[in-house]
Amino acid sequence: MHIIESGNVAAATGVKLSRAQVIAAYPITPQTPLTEKLSEFVESGQLDAQYIPVESEHSAMAVCIAASTAGTRAFTATSANGLLYMNEQLHWAVGARLPIVMCIANRGIGAPWTVWNDHQDSMAQRDVGWIQLYANDHQQIIDSVIKAFRLAETVSIPVMVCYDGYLLSHTYMPFDQPKQSEVDSFLPVFTPKNFLDPENPGNFNTVTLPDIRPGVDGVMEPGYIEIRHNLHQDLRAALESYEEIDRDFEKLFGRGGTPFVEEYKCDDARFVAVAIGSLSYQLRDVIDLMREDGIAIGVLGVQMYRPFPDQAIVHALFGKECVIVLEKALSYGNQGPLYSDIKSALYRQEERPVIHNYILGLGGREIKTQQLLSALTQSCTEPNAIEDTPRWIGLKLQE
Repeated sequence: MHIIESGNVAAATGVKLSRAQVIAAYPITPQTPLTEKLSEFVESGQLDAQYIPVESEHSAMAVCIAASTAGTRAFTATSANGLLYMNEQLHWAVGARLPIVMCIANRGIGAPWTVWNDHQDSMAQRDVGWIQLYANDHQQIIDSVIKAFRLAETVSIPVMVCYDGYLLSHTYMPFDQPKQSEVDSFLPVFTPKNFLDPENPGNFNTVTLPDIRPGVDGVMEPGYIEIRHNLHQDLRAALESYEEIDRDFEKLFGRGGTPFVEEYKCDDARFVAVAIGSLSYQLRDVIDLMREDGIAIGVLGVQMYRPFPDQAIVHALFGKECVIVLEKALSYGNQGPLYSDIKSALYRQEERPVIHNYILGLGGREIKTQQLLSALTQSCTEPNAIEDTPRWIGLKLQE
């Protein structure tokens, strides 16, 4: 069924169809309408779940941790400083290998205070160990939420589904709402591997010694470093798991096929612009104009950021002359985080392209088509003007 609604409603609908059992909610702009919609679903009986309003984002994640540890399908959502307030609990959730799903309506971080969109909030959490998926439009939001629950429960690693605040969270777009029976076929009832059970009592996440040691049954248990190694290996293996999940989704719903990166006019391109989120779709209009002027350029939208899909990136950018990475985040004192990761992925390639980095849109600064057109044209005209510092779009410095 096709409906026209906001990105937040698309996310909430995905959660409802996924039959989440516990929802922890604390309001923060621009995420609030998502949890409000879920409260409507619960109150009306459309979703059989426990809706738990809490006093902070830290508590919201604590509720999800407790619920997931008890063996239920848990969900929450947040933005910006709310996500940062969760930081301690984010580490706990992934260290406990809990399959929680959380939506992030991306927003800039204070101070100074801002409620507008960029990607600094989720990018600041890229190393906590959570899987990160990014959606480019409303259809990808609802689809990614459904796939995220299956992925989290397959690999026992929590998943963030990120989408642009306001640009997607509050705009209205058409999207297809799958049938409940189809989602039930794709996403089976949650069967936890380990959970708190009064009939089978046990301790979870006790103090871990630096070295391996025998457990209560005499079997040698991993130490802290082994636990971290196992998480890293399982995150890398999650790439293959998500690819398989996406194939199953495509067979059932007719959408998907690009689990890691989404290409637009890249086959014959000499130059490729790379971005995350709605910006990758905005860039399509820009490169269509450039194509009219005879510039062979394409767009690559990155849809999975953690674990980083390095092989998919290498494959998509093989043989290109110049890669132009545009991002709404900054690793302060260094460069754009996506730019750094792409450089790392291409490092061992004998014929790697020149890479340029642009920072733009921070704190909701308007990204104008003409600015993108000028920046991309400059990079395509002077691809070998190598400089390993980011260029800025829309920056207005006072003299």
